Amino acid sequence: IWGGAKLSDVLELVGIPKLTSVTQFGGRHVEFVSVDKCKEENGGPYKASIPLSQATNPEADVLLAYEMNGEPLNRDHGYPLRVVVPGVIGARSVKWLEEINIIAEECQGFFMQKDYKMFPPSVNWDNIDWSTRRPQMDFPVQCVICSLEDVSTIKPGKVKISGYASSGGGRGIERVDVSIDGGKTWMEASRFQKSGVPYISDHASSDKWAWVFFEVTADILQSTEIIAKAVDSAANVQPEKVEDIWNLRGILNTSWHRVKVQASHSNL
Repeated sequence: IWGGAKLSDVLELVGIPKLTSVTQFGGRHVEFVSVDKCKEENGGPYKASIPLSQATNPEADVLLAYEMNGEPLNRDHGYPLRVVVPGVIGARSVKWLEEINIIAEECQGFFMQKDYKMFPPSVNWDNIDWSTRRPQMDFPVQCVICSLEDVSTIKPGKVKISGYASSGGGRGIERVDVSIDGGKTWMEASRFQKSGVPYISDHASSDKWAWVFFEVTADILQSTEIIAKAVDSAANVQPEKVEDIWNLRGILNTSWHRVKVQASHSNL
């Protein structure tokens, strides 16, 4: 649970109104610069940026955070100040913040321009052209089974299958499908964020930046493969196999989550 000041409020205090896409001087991006130095920047600071339209949108909930879980931010998480950009990959939530700059073009730092970009499977280190792809920002939809290990031994009978799902950009989770026969048939899991409170995708009562938990109980009588896949409120669905989305950096592997279970009939 993050605590701090909304970036949109802070920018408004220095003369940039809410819901601004471009300033009178041509600023379109907000750059965050860390005190942390890194070899990828040739000893310069780690930095990243987000669009000004996102930074000035109160609904985007971009936070200048100085608290975590009700206590002052600790050192590992960016003390004394960090950015939290919800729904966006963590590389844009800069820790140990030193500067905030309004700039015309997106940040030209290494981790914006030469890392965290998704390329097609045909691209390798010999033919890569970083300029042909935009930096990765929003998370795609994904889900994870947490109640079972990668290979679990179960007693045949009723088995609870549970985990979490999430998506970027504030999109809710419309559905989580679970299969107990390797993907031949599917059942819909129940979804919730708080116990006893119905979850409705993209409703005001839901937390658009938080995990959505899912749960289903199924009769499993023999060894099999259990699969979970999520669908978000924009109808985005996880890809079936990592081969379909494989990329040079291996980022955003959001393929179906699969867990093999072995049914044990032993009485020992």
